[in-house]
Amino acid sequence: MMEPVGPRANSAHLQQANTVRLEWGPPSVALVADAVARGERVLAVVVDVLSFTTTVSVALDRGARVHPYRWADGTAAAFAAEHGAVLAVGRRQAAGDPAAVSLSPGSVRRAEWLDAVVLPSPNGSTVTGLLADAGAEVVAASLRTRAAVGRWLVDRLVRSAGHPTALVVVPAGERWADGSLRPAVEDLWGAGAVVAAVVDELEHRAGPLLLSPEARAALAAWDVVADDVGTALRASASGVELVEAGFGDDVDVAAELDASDLVPLLVDGAFTDATGSAAAGAGHPAS
Repeated sequence: MMEPVGPRANSAHLQQANTVRLEWGPPSVALVADAVARGERVLAVVVDVLSFTTTVSVALDRGARVHPYRWADGTAAAFAAEHGAVLAVGRRQAAGDPAAVSLSPGSVRRAEWLDAVVLPSPNGSTVTGLLADAGAEVVAASLRTRAAVGRWLVDRLVRSAGHPTALVVVPAGERWADGSLRPAVEDLWGAGAVVAAVVDELEHRAGPLLLSPEARAALAAWDVVADDVGTALRASASGVELVEAGFGDDVDVAAELDASDLVPLLVDGAFTDATGSAAAGAGHPAS
């Protein structure tokens, strides 16, 4: 597993002059650790469009809670049993079993009953744990939830006026075969979509020091695909990989822009809806 960049990272890389910052994957922990050490409150937004944070949003739409879990950890089954949760398996492991729950958002949507799910992921789930351990308040954002997450983040920023607060947007990325970080364009777009929602919500309050150059670059990338994000996702390397493996429906679910009004917030190790408006019929499949 990649080691996160520690808090001794070059200070020039920490984007301290800006409220909204952006860094990829595990190295984002350096930004969080630095901000916490300087007394800032940190809101960290994990973006893993294909598919961890998309799957989280679909589960919360059903009223289920989601326990992120480190990838390939042999204790996951015992953890799921302890929490009365279904353990999600890999997409290919679930192939051929329509009742199996996996990282696929389609499998979560189809599940007959789901109160809680343990969702291992090599990227989004792992990064979530690292950010929480570093002292951040962690939100999972996807294209499905980006407007709701943006509203919630701005509300938190406004409420924290007088207390320094950093908003760290984290495109989780994917992995190359050697385990190193592969910056995935769909996560850059998703991060930019969240930044766009924050800027739109702030309106005239978005001052020149709000966005770091890195966050501005993500916003610009989002602007290029915002009018047809579904086509862009299917053409991306990750999208093509999923389509060729028979999971094109998962790409379509990921492209459901602003389809959910829920805000997945990590509380006591599980993602639940920060707005309190999760589905009343908890566990039942969507109609």
